[in-house]
Amino acid sequence: MTAPLRRDAERNRQLLLRTAYDLMAVDGLDVTYEEIARAAGTGLGTVYRRFPQRQDLLDALFAAHIDAVVGFAEEAARRDDALAGLVWFLERQLELEAGSRGLGELLRGRRQSSTLVQAAGERMTPIIAGLVARAVRAGQLPDGVTPGDFAAAHVMVGSVMDASRTVAPDLWRRALAIALAGLRHADLPGVAPDETVIDHLYHDQKK
Repeated sequence: MTAPLRRDAERNRQLLLRTAYDLMAVDGLDVTYEEIARAAGTGLGTVYRRFPQRQDLLDALFAAHIDAVVGFAEEAARRDDALAGLVWFLERQLELEAGSRGLGELLRGRRQSSTLVQAAGERMTPIIAGLVARAVRAGQLPDGVTPGDFAAAHVMVGSVMDASRTVAPDLWRRALAIALAGLRHADLPGVAPDETVIDHLYHDQKK
């Protein structure tokens, strides 16, 4: 078990995470450790001590994102209207991604730890599954719609977001409305994506 960091070390770690997030929100994931250290007002060695490998930094950023999205899912589950909760959840999740180029690159660039992706699924899938089941029972969604369909919608809308970020930054909202209308009204063909397919959508094992 990893020993907890001293208070000052943890403060430095959180400072570096916030700084890295802010820089990458504008410039993407290729921000250098030198740029992070300069913006945070720390030495380069401090960055390397807290995050010896670049993947350590990316994993820490992704873990913080997971915590935020799980919080959204838990809030959505408390809504009386299940479909409204699902829509609110997707909107909040995508708004986070719209505000950060780096986060979009991280989520759809296959640069997250597969262990963290699995952990995110284990935390969120039961919550979203409960909302979907409630919406189906209430007649808000057709039979056969699954959490996997919402995961596919998230990936599709995220791809539109990434492609239009610099030319039409709000286009993702229109794409989301189209995707949600499809889930509510379309006669969905084929088989709903299972956990294996969803894992592939969010994390490709090939490097």
